[in-house]
Amino acid sequence: MIAIAGGTGRLGSLVARRLTERGLEVRVITRDPARAGHLRELPVQIVTADIRDRLGIPAAIAGTTTVISAVHGFAGPGKVSPESVDRAGNANLIDAAAELGVDVILMSVVGASPEHPIELFRAKHAAERHLINSGAAWTIVRATAFVELWSEILRKPIVFGNGENPINFVSVNDVAAVVERATLEQNQRSRVIEVGGPRNLTFNELASILRHARGESAKVRHIPRPVLHVAARFSSQARAAIAMDTIDMTFTPRPPRPGQPVTDPLDALEHPAARTGNRG
Repeated sequence: MIAIAGGTGRLGSLVARRLTERGLEVRVITRDPARAGHLRELPVQIVTADIRDRLGIPAAIAGTTTVISAVHGFAGPGKVSPESVDRAGNANLIDAAAELGVDVILMSVVGASPEHPIELFRAKHAAERHLINSGAAWTIVRATAFVELWSEILRKPIVFGNGENPINFVSVNDVAAVVERATLEQNQRSRVIEVGGPRNLTFNELASILRHARGESAKVRHIPRPVLHVAARFSSQARAAIAMDTIDMTFTPRPPRPGQPVTDPLDALEHPAARTGNRG
């Protein structure tokens, strides 16, 4: 039995589908069962639990061999945050898994570090350190920005900042394939695996491509950096937007393993995976 925390999200839903297609038993852990409606067609167990609640986690993962953490607290309902979900919540999940002898596959981000200007990246790094020191068998999968997610964020052609900073975008389907392999292959334990897309795009480029693909005539609008700096006093999202507009977020992928999909970000936007799962 494989448990997926965050199994109703974009990545978790794809991983659940991949694993059930292999005939494996899958348990999806979610805070809100209503968010699992799109998974009802799959032979999965739906368990209600919140990784922020330390006491409820052992029962949620009892009887499993591996738990995949595909959660994120960058934004979402229920007052989630990187601190409460990606740092503390993952620590709760990892501690329970270590106590029960369950392997952990942790989703993280390329560039995670304790000094990163984006809170999510700092929290993911803390979760990585906690996992490595936990005693549980582990694999860490770091990914760049999901192009499918950002295509939705840019549905209104609004770019935060100058929009000229190159960023690596990856297809969530490619990431799901890496997580699937990491889950199934024991030789992937004690490894940090990084996955990104084959090229980098600026937000201006991505917004323009999406505008033309959707047949929209509206020009791309920008939220100037000075406005973002004012908002950053109160908003972690505004601080993240400034960072994404200024720091190096490029990625040079290594040659993929045989069978690993490498999808151009523009092709990914036409794939059904772009519309799979809840936003996130």
